[in-house]
Amino acid sequence: MGIKEIPDGEQNPACRDCAVLDRRGFLRDASLAVASVLVALGAVPSRASAAPLEFITALGGGREDKSYPIPAKDGTQIDKDNQTIITRWQNKVYVFSLACPHQNTMLHWSDKDNQFQCPKHHSRFEVTGTYIADSGRATRGLDRFAVHKDGNNVVANLDMLYQQDEDEAAWNAAFITA
Repeated sequence: MGIKEIPDGEQNPACRDCAVLDRRGFLRDASLAVASVLVALGAVPSRASAAPLEFITALGGGREDKSYPIPAKDGTQIDKDNQTIITRWQNKVYVFSLACPHQNTMLHWSDKDNQFQCPKHHSRFEVTGTYIADSGRATRGLDRFAVHKDGNNVVANLDMLYQQDEDEAAWNAAFITA
């Protein structure tokens, strides 16, 4: 049994009812599908840039209030002495607790993934503190401290910690605009 050649311009009888898509159309549709998935997952160009990690100490403040310089660019800073994470992301500055909300394990920062990770049960959190669903045993975002702006500084009240599942409105509002 030989291979039957089909002359140019004629359609294979087995494919008579098949939808025909030229290469250009296929590439266009495939590109749009990939772009749609990336947007749905939140992978917009501004998220793709690296958010470097730095270690800092508070500039001062009382027992409750700790003052930090507003970061000049997107990135994450950790104050181990006060167990806080200061993050600037897309012109918003957040101050988080350094502990995972599940069992208070100290979080790690992943430069590669641009997210916080709990080494104990593998919960992951976006740079905004939002919990990445089904990534571990946590059930809510990172705890955020109440903050206000004082000149070129962000001041965190370490006695006012908001949990996403207990006071979502306060948790959502716990940031300053850089």
